[in-house]
Amino acid sequence: MAEAATVRRSRITPERETELYAAVLDLLREVGYEALTMDAIAARTKSSKATLYRQWGNKPELIARALRHNKPVSIEDIDTGSLRGDLLETANRSDDCQMEQDAALMRSLFHAIHKNPELHQALRQLLIEPEITGLNALLRRAVDRGEVAADNPALDFVIHMMVGAFVARDLIEDRTVDREFLRSYIDAVILPALGV
Repeated sequence: MAEAATVRRSRITPERETELYAAVLDLLREVGYEALTMDAIAARTKSSKATLYRQWGNKPELIARALRHNKPVSIEDIDTGSLRGDLLETANRSDDCQMEQDAALMRSLFHAIHKNPELHQALRQLLIEPEITGLNALLRRAVDRGEVAADNPALDFVIHMMVGAFVARDLIEDRTVDREFLRSYIDAVILPALGV
C-alpha cells in the first residue's frame, strides 16, 4: 500500500509540485488556515480533491510540506567554516520581503496550532524538527572547531533565542524581523551567549 502511494506521488513533476505549493501558500496568506479548504486548493491548483488527498493525506500535511518546500536550503547544509559565518548565512537565506511574508504565515499558523493537533504534528515533523536538527549540526561543527565550549549551557537555548527574536520584535516593536535585525541579534545576543 505504501509503495502504491509512493508511485502515485511520483507522477507529479517537481515543477508542478512547486507550482502547487506556491498556490497553497498564496491561499493560506489570503484566507488563513481555518478558512483554507481542500476544495479551494483544488480549484486554485486545477487539481482534483482526490488527487490532493492521495498525494498529501490531509490539509495539515499539505501545508507543512508547502512550507518546507518554501525553505529549499537546510540549515545543516550551511558551512562557511565559522559559527558567525554560518549564523549570518542563515539570516541571509531570505530577503526582507520573504521574511515578512513568512512571519505573517507563521503568526496565522501559531494560532491554528493550538486548535489543531494534526497541524501541530505536521509542522513539528516536517518543518520544525528538520530545522532543529540542522541547527544542532551547525552548532556541533562549531564545538568541533573549538569555537564554542562543549559544556556551554547556552547551546541548548540557541533555537529558543532564534525563535524569540522573531516573536519579540513583532510583539515589542510591532515590526517584522529583517536581515539587518537578525545580523545585529546574532552578534549582540547569540554569539556572546555562546562565548564567541
